[in-house]
Amino acid sequence: MSTVSVPDLPTISLLRTLVSALEDKKADQLKVLHVSGVSNITDYLVLATGNSEPHLRALRIESEKVLDAAKVKIAGMEQGGFNSGWTVVDAYQVMVHLFTPEQRHNYALDKLWKDADEVDLKTFTTKSAGVKAVAKKTPIAAPKAPAKKKAAASKTKSAPKKPAPKKAAAKKKADPDVKAKPKALAKPKVKPVAKPVAKTTKKAKK
Repeated sequence: MSTVSVPDLPTISLLRTLVSALEDKKADQLKVLHVSGVSNITDYLVLATGNSEPHLRALRIESEKVLDAAKVKIAGMEQGGFNSGWTVVDAYQVMVHLFTPEQRHNYALDKLWKDADEVDLKTFTTKSAGVKAVAKKTPIAAPKAPAKKKAAASKTKSAPKKPAPKKAAAKKKADPDVKAKPKALAKPKVKPVAKPVAKTTKKAKK
C-alpha cells in the first residue's frame, strides 16, 4: 500500500468546489488523481468528460470561475486545436483536463497515470491504487573486484634488510705516524739599547 501525504486545507477546499461546479455543469466521468508522488508537473489532475465542444467550453469557463474566485493563478490554457475535443486548464497545483468521449479514450490519461492514487470524491481522501509509491532511485555501486589471493608465505617473505653502514666519525683520529707541524717561531723581541749618558762631574772648587 502506498503512503500519500494529506493535502493542505486550501487545496482540499479548491478540489471540492471545482468538482462540485463541474458536476453542476453535467460533467461525466469525473476523476481526481493525486500525482505528486509520480510527477513534478502538478499535484492533482482533474479529469472530466463533456459530450460536445460547446459542453467542453462551458466546463472550461466554469473551471476558470472557480479558480478566479479562489484567487488561484492560472498558468495557462491549452487546446489541441479547433474542435480537438481536449482542453487543459493549468493552475500549477491543480490541472484540469476536459475531453470529449472519443478523446478521453484516445489520450487515456487514466491509464497513463495508473500509478497515481485516486481521490475519493465523497470524502476527498486518497484511495491507494495498490502500487508502491515511486521512490528516488539510488545509483547501484559497481561490484568491487575480488581481492588477489595472497602469495605463499615463502614467496611473500621480504629479503632481510642489510645493516645500514655506520656513519663516519665526525673527526678523524689523528695518525700517530704523522707528526704535528711545529708552530712558527716568533721572532725574539730585541730590547733597544739605551744610549750611555755622559757623566758630568762637578769639579771641586779649589
